Amino acid sequence: MLRFVHRWPGLLAALLLSLLALSGATLSVFPAAERLAAPQTVSGQSVADLASRIQAAYPGVEQIRRAPSGQITAYWFDNGQPGAAVIDPATGQAAGSADPNQTLRWLTNLHRSLFLGDGGRLTMAAGAAMMLVLCLSGALLVVRRTGGWRRWFTRLRGPLAGRLHVEIARIALPALLLSSITALWMTASTFGLLPEGDTTPAFPAAVSGQTDAPLRDMPLLAETPVSELRDLSFPYAGDATDVFTLTTAQGSGYIDQGTGAMLAWAEPSGWQRAYETIYMLHTGQGAVLLGLLLGLMALGVPTMAVTGVILWLAGRRGRPRMRHNAAPGRADTVILVGSESGTTWGFAATLQAALSAQGHSVHVAPMSSFVPDRYARAQRLLILAATYGEGAAPGTAKGFLDRLERLPARPGVPLAVLGFGDRSFPTFCAFAEQVVDTARARGWEELVPYDTVDRQSSQDFARWGRALGAALGLDLELAHVPVIPASLPLTLISRRDYGAEVQAPTAILRFALPPRSLWCRLSGRGFGRFAPGDLLGVLPEGSEVARFYSLASGCRDDFVEIAVKKHPGGLCSAQLMALQPGDSIQAFIRRNPDFRPGPGRAPLILIGAGTGVAPLAGFLRGNARHRPAYLIFGLRHPDSDFLYREEFATWQQDGRLTRLLPAVSRGDAPAYVQDVVRREGPELARLIRDGARVLVCGGREMASGVTTALAEVLAPFGTTPADLKAEGRYVEDVY
Repeated sequence: MLRFVHRWPGLLAALLLSLLALSGATLSVFPAAERLAAPQTVSGQSVADLASRIQAAYPGVEQIRRAPSGQITAYWFDNGQPGAAVIDPATGQAAGSADPNQTLRWLTNLHRSLFLGDGGRLTMAAGAAMMLVLCLSGALLVVRRTGGWRRWFTRLRGPLAGRLHVEIARIALPALLLSSITALWMTASTFGLLPEGDTTPAFPAAVSGQTDAPLRDMPLLAETPVSELRDLSFPYAGDATDVFTLTTAQGSGYIDQGTGAMLAWAEPSGWQRAYETIYMLHTGQGAVLLGLLLGLMALGVPTMAVTGVILWLAGRRGRPRMRHNAAPGRADTVILVGSESGTTWGFAATLQAALSAQGHSVHVAPMSSFVPDRYARAQRLLILAATYGEGAAPGTAKGFLDRLERLPARPGVPLAVLGFGDRSFPTFCAFAEQVVDTARARGWEELVPYDTVDRQSSQDFARWGRALGAALGLDLELAHVPVIPASLPLTLISRRDYGAEVQAPTAILRFALPPRSLWCRLSGRGFGRFAPGDLLGVLPEGSEVARFYSLASGCRDDFVEIAVKKHPGGLCSAQLMALQPGDSIQAFIRRNPDFRPGPGRAPLILIGAGTGVAPLAGFLRGNARHRPAYLIFGLRHPDSDFLYREEFATWQQDGRLTRLLPAVSRGDAPAYVQDVVRREGPELARLIRDGARVLVCGGREMASGVTTALAEVLAPFGTTPADLKAEGRYVEDVY
């Protein structure tokens, strides 16, 4: 529900809010420019002194105004002709034209009302209201994503558009919240919905009847500093019954023109002071630095509008279109999906279609939208949950477990959970298991026993479907056909072969980067944006299941590079190893944002074996800032499978690689990477105490050996690899 509240106002009002923000940001510059251009007030100068100087220069002066910027403007009549000028307070003489800035006037009318009068004002007020809703809902979504208010600025993961959207929001939200609230206040005041609080004193019933008292002899004018002046109106020439009208930051009142005595005075009401404060906060008039800051923060709105649309489109692309998806309140079956890459949605679509064909009303939604009160007619809840990274919730399941644990009572409908994952990983379906454990702790009845789907197996899914059908009294056959990811052709431009002498044929394959449109670059679609450590999905001929290879290059390198080892009977590896320059494959990018060197200058400890060195080589290639980097590389023989040997030598010379530590398993002194970890233990421990980040890539057995060896190295210092993982300083990409 929270995402719904945030998404649709943002999408519907994206252009209006961008217009509001851009015009407001531009307007914020004018008070600063006026402040810089305005002649400076003489230190300690009184209103009496200023008025006397102006009256001496312009005897027919009728009014003196001081803007919040400090600019003094005088208005007069000379031989029946009106005149006006910006005044230099030191001389009382004209220092510039008082003609209004036409650009400022045009932008102000655009910002306030779209040149449409009251209707435009209401439209812009609606935009401000939407901005307020977006700020409040956005703040709650940021808290949900980061894990609490105290983790507001925690490091983010995910695609660039999503990270940029949240990063800007985390900085700009307070300013945007202030701007939207003050805009609504000012609109309400304009339409008379708030008390005016006018405390202008009543015009004096009697005056002295005298005229022409010297301005410098009037006590109130002499005691009032120019810095507090708002407006001074002179009596009408020749009218002995008229008076001076003085308005300052402290109030307003009348002064007898013949005696200089104060005839009446009134301080501003609370509503007047509140309005002036709101006006200052919204416009920056009188608070130049605040206005510039608010204007700068407003520039984030168009960027958030663009990234928000990109995220919405990406979400739609990641989910198949559900035909006849019932409303949540009318569905008898609710299917909730937790997916990171989008593949689980395909299974949900198959399940929905099969149940709908049997006469059931089915609603499909992400797990993050779980609100039991919405499912008024639901008779069962089916959860299809994938796992992200080291057992974390996938992107569309954020907050599900928290809401499940906070349920006030035992749910009244039975539950079925199906986990999706890869059994070769130690965290296989770990998140789905957390869902099952939490549901059982809440006393939730199981419709069918918990089950899993390994590597998108259609057979596993069909087996679970038959069990579900038996529980529902249906003949349910789930014939799922995997959705083939959208791919592009990649043309091989070069290859380097290794490993023949040790019976382990391996190659570094470099492909030309396909053409990328501006939209691809902005949205990250296709090959628009990728980095070393991301995955290249390759669709081999004769299979609908992609194989994944860690990238040794990023989009800035202008090529796509992977390292491939030929496996006996391996369909994809055999096809890749048979490629020659000029041949093509079908491939796509899958993000792997957690496997990154991370920001900062902390040292890197890179550990890999065989083709697992490929992404580590990509990290070194991109280490242009010469961050300290230590590479432990496991290979069989230096004359056969020393991948990237020439590059390592070059990177050591130019400072991208600090130290190379090969682990040769078939040399004169056989060693594996875990042996090197133990041998270099004191140096590695020192680096880790200095904040080093450890990245491991390669086979699962190798990674397990590295963890064991590193645990031995760190034990004397009271820390463990598990502690480093919890801090985000030890990450693995294993297979």
